Amino acid sequence: MTLDGLAPLSIAAFAVTCLLIELTPGPNMTWLVLATLREGRLRGFMAVAGIALGLSIVGIISAAGLAEIIQNSESAYNLLRWAGIIFLLYLAFEGWRGSDNPVSAPGTRYFLRGLMVNLLNPKAFIFYISVLPTFVSEKGPLLTETLSLTAIYVLIATSIHAALVALAGSLTPFFTVPERQIIVRRALALALAAVAIWFAWTTSR
Repeated sequence: MTLDGLAPLSIAAFAVTCLLIELTPGPNMTWLVLATLREGRLRGFMAVAGIALGLSIVGIISAAGLAEIIQNSESAYNLLRWAGIIFLLYLAFEGWRGSDNPVSAPGTRYFLRGLMVNLLNPKAFIFYISVLPTFVSEKGPLLTETLSLTAIYVLIATSIHAALVALAGSLTPFFTVPERQIIVRRALALALAAVAIWFAWTTSR
């Protein structure tokens, strides 16, 4: 049995690749833990929904061929890259600063932030135009196969992110003590800033 011309073995190999990529610590994982510990599980899941939409949009853009234009344009690539770096640093700063009323921010705010983190992530575009195409067969429609693999990737990424939020949410009661909350929040903020610096280093040309 195949999926839009894709062999089961190819689908399985792609799924394992996506799993390994998503289990590698990055901007999404660090920020999701920070947001969940600070604002609660509900807002964490809103952020997961935003990330899922962002990954889906990038996948559709890539399937349409626009991602390759961004990849081949030095100015467009660097604009996207630095916008993403600055946004991550802003999230790290906000996490460090904290809030006197941690549940005041609406869920839509975290949804939009999850969306922006991924729309401003050139590595997501690179994945879709360099890694994903290697699993596309020559037997089925290119667009259909690309969108099918995109759906698989988003599903795997969303499952991991949701599990991470659920885990972080279960630890929230432990961090209700203000002193612990500040220490953990700032440690995660520093980790997110480190991810932004690592992101800047690994995406430079």
